[in-house]
Amino acid sequence: SEIFIMNRRDFVKKSATTYLFTIVPSSVLSFIGKSPNDKIQLGFIGVGRQGRGLMENFIKYNSATILSCSDVDIDKMNLFEKTYHEKSTTAKKPVNKVKKYSHYREMLNDKEIDAVVIASPDHWHAQMSIDAAKAGKDIYCEKPLSSSVAEGRAMVDATRKYDRVFQTGSMQRSWNQFRHAVELIRNGYIGTVQKVYVAIGDPYKSCDLPTQETPLNIDWDSWIGPTQYRGYHKDLACPIGDKRWAQWRDYFPYGGGMITDFGAHMFDIVQWALNMDNSGPINFEPPKIYSKKGLKFTYQNGISVTHKKWGEANNEIQFIGSEGRLEVSRRYLKTYPNKSLAKKPIDKINPKRVYLSDNHHIDWLQSIRKRKKPICDVEVGHRTATVCNITNIAYALQRSLIWDPVDEKFINDPGANLMLDRTYRSPWNYRDF
Repeated sequence: SEIFIMNRRDFVKKSATTYLFTIVPSSVLSFIGKSPNDKIQLGFIGVGRQGRGLMENFIKYNSATILSCSDVDIDKMNLFEKTYHEKSTTAKKPVNKVKKYSHYREMLNDKEIDAVVIASPDHWHAQMSIDAAKAGKDIYCEKPLSSSVAEGRAMVDATRKYDRVFQTGSMQRSWNQFRHAVELIRNGYIGTVQKVYVAIGDPYKSCDLPTQETPLNIDWDSWIGPTQYRGYHKDLACPIGDKRWAQWRDYFPYGGGMITDFGAHMFDIVQWALNMDNSGPINFEPPKIYSKKGLKFTYQNGISVTHKKWGEANNEIQFIGSEGRLEVSRRYLKTYPNKSLAKKPIDKINPKRVYLSDNHHIDWLQSIRKRKKPICDVEVGHRTATVCNITNIAYALQRSLIWDPVDEKFINDPGANLMLDRTYRSPWNYRDF
């Protein structure tokens, strides 16, 4: 394999000039089968635990091939390459030479790459996705889509400007039990939905971890990237061999706690079931006495959604309707009082159907070929991330917030509106597209 590495100072200098100007406009790079075998050629950005897991799935698909990877951690790139070779050999798939880039913008300049899979920490999603759109690459980006509302809207705008196919990694939309739950609700099988309870974890917390010595294998300044700097700690970027999910997701400004991490899954299903993929709630009400649970948000139609632990599991949804209730998680789909509904086909005349996808990754690859929106298009991902990010803002401010989902601003609350964006370190600027 090849490793493409340059000095940090040289890269930063070039990042603001050369790399941005050598990116080829997307209009000349729409996928038309550029590879000799007509496969969609993929590059992976962020190849930790989640990135490797995605790679192991994409190996299975005959319509795609993996050409390159990029990460600020050399050890993780080496493990990615090793795992790729092992899994490809086991699956009796062709094995390509993996190009390894220490800086993702170098990889984006590779004209052989048709599309990128982004599995970096959340604080990088916006910059990387917008840069990929500018470079003419189609995009699969992990959830939550963005760390701020302003970033999410910019990601949508860049995707549309450069005519990219963008799949948000909220893969529950491609799971049968969630799709069936949504269709049962939309077709009135539990009557009119009145309220919803969503069990997920806590909001983000400030990062108070002490600074540790930075390992030689990681470029920590590049890991921090566009957000405010702090020293290395292994909880933020778990080293190889640590079986935990990296804890950056718990700490602002790198993640948004479980509100964004699992909220991007569970609030997403609520948005889908209530047909709010192009809108959102209008009011967010935190608990009157401070708590990490109990926030309620309400839609224009009066349906309320409360963040609370209502059952035995950590991540599950309960829909309360005028004629029954529906409960769904990754482990089950239950309906009451008619328990048979959970396995009952939709049998109404002219039923309300939703987008059918049985495989989130294949749906994206097929959408690239057809040049159409996938099941979890960037706008869908943005709207769900908006719900998550505003929930965190309401918990942080501890006051009622009135939201305008059309203008995407708080009404009569300049202070809260300041929290819809976040400050970027130079030379990074996600708005430059």
